[in-house]
Amino acid sequence: MELPHGVSVHHADTSRLSMRYLESGPSDGIPVIFVHGNLATGRFFEHIMAGAPQKYRFIAPDMRGFGGSDKVAIDGSRGLRDWSDDTRSLVELLGISQPSHLVGWSTGGGAIMQYLIDHPADVASLTLIDPVSPYGFGGTKNDAGEPAYPDYAGSGGGSGNPEFAGLLAAGDAGTDSDFSPRNVMRGFYWSAEYTMDSDQEDMLVAEVLMSLTGDGGYPGDSIPSDNWPGFAPGTSGILNALSGRYLNTSGIVDSPSKPPILWTRGSADLVVADGTPWEMGTLGSLGVVPGWPGEDIYPPQPMVSQTRTVLDSYAAQGGSYREQVFEGSGHGPHLDNAEAWSETFFGFLDSVS
Repeated sequence: MELPHGVSVHHADTSRLSMRYLESGPSDGIPVIFVHGNLATGRFFEHIMAGAPQKYRFIAPDMRGFGGSDKVAIDGSRGLRDWSDDTRSLVELLGISQPSHLVGWSTGGGAIMQYLIDHPADVASLTLIDPVSPYGFGGTKNDAGEPAYPDYAGSGGGSGNPEFAGLLAAGDAGTDSDFSPRNVMRGFYWSAEYTMDSDQEDMLVAEVLMSLTGDGGYPGDSIPSDNWPGFAPGTSGILNALSGRYLNTSGIVDSPSKPPILWTRGSADLVVADGTPWEMGTLGSLGVVPGWPGEDIYPPQPMVSQTRTVLDSYAAQGGSYREQVFEGSGHGPHLDNAEAWSETFFGFLDSVS
């Protein structure tokens, strides 16, 4: 599937790695940088870029291990700092000197919050699309993000579904297994009621199948644990980077610069949700993973509530945020409700640019 009119593809050798990125708009336009989620690429944003006002310069890189960028391992013990640093290296190479508007989907939402922590003076705004909790994915409880166990057991590389990981590594583009990448995308990336154009879906499946797999990519490594469910995060790969053991972006509350934040999410999101079926606390409570120690010790992670608590604190410390829920949308409202999401997003950009 060819790129939309006005969107071009480029490759850049930054100080950290070689990155593929999409671009649209004038080179001297207001910079807007899109950061995709886990098991995705910059092409998940191309339809948004194609309809953008011409005063903006849109840039959508593939992050390390994904798409057309270098298949180099992510250091899970750094949380999402590798993604923050990689984004920074591209910004520097492209000579972008003014503060950028950052857009992050899912894992990308965590990455741009980390970027704000790392480079507070260089962020004009944040737009979050169903972002990972500031306290990571899995292993934490309550709105304060306290760990269920000190080693954050139940999160990290060991939490990935082995059948899905095997099919991803094998490049399976079919629908025979419920855990095939295509079926997982249909069931979780967007609303189950949404039917994507077949050419676009084929393209996005092919993009996902370019992902680095194994210990350095998806899902990452793990180590044994004496705590339920028997494993704890390792140090390499994307799911370890998402573990609350290493990822904590609640530090945006203390940022000396507090740009405005737009938080968008789908009401039917099954990936980042209070009680998502992808998280061990929920799976244990449903009896899918045996031996669950109970609600007091390992409840389902309140992901949305954790995000709201941090953003409320951000606002109380001088920042501001707006929450926009798209009824019926899944994990990607910019995909299954693109027109309404774009209207909200561009309206926000215009209000803060």
